Parts: sequence; structure tokens; C-alpha cells
Amino acid sequence: MPFKEITVAEVKTLMETKEITMIDIRDPNSYTAGHIENALHVDDSNVEQFVREADFEVPLVVYCYHGNNSQGAAGYMSEQGFEEAYSLRGGFAAWSNSI
Repeated sequence: MPFKEITVAEVKTLMETKEITMIDIRDPNSYTAGHIENALHVDDSNVEQFVREADFEVPLVVYCYHGNNSQGAAGYMSEQGFEEAYSLRGGFAAWSNSI
């Protein structure tokens, strides 16, 4: 299944209804400065390990700064075998504006 782009509201609903894996693909300093609760930081240095250890049946939400790079990353994760891979529309900026 190809990835889907979803809104902040849809992510929050998903979080309330089932277990999800959330990954932050921004740079390490941005992640350290603030990230969505329970999000894992995934970048080129650990993506292979993440894929090896991931549960492909748990929905995966990928986010970046503004929702552009996460689309490519969500597509990649879908190709790796994730049954549900999502890109957060608007990225961390949209999430930050919603709280």
C-alpha cells in the first residue's frame, strides 16, 4: 500500500484509537529542541536498524519540518513493507501550531 498524507487531527485520532509508531526525520538538533511525544528520531545513520527492528503491522507516521521530506520517507517506508505508512501534512510546524 502506498503511503497516505494525513492531517494533525487525523494523527491525533489515530493516536487515540491504536498503537502507532511516530518517527521524526528532522536534524538531531531540531529533534532535541522539541518533538512529538514518543517520536523516534530516524535519519540516515539509523534507518536500516529501525527498519530491521520495526513492527510492520503497526501504523507508521513520519514527519519533518513542513511535510515535504516526510512524503519521500513515508513512501520509502511503505516500500520496505509497512502496511500503513503516513506523512504528516504540514510536519512539525503544523503539529506545533495545533497545541
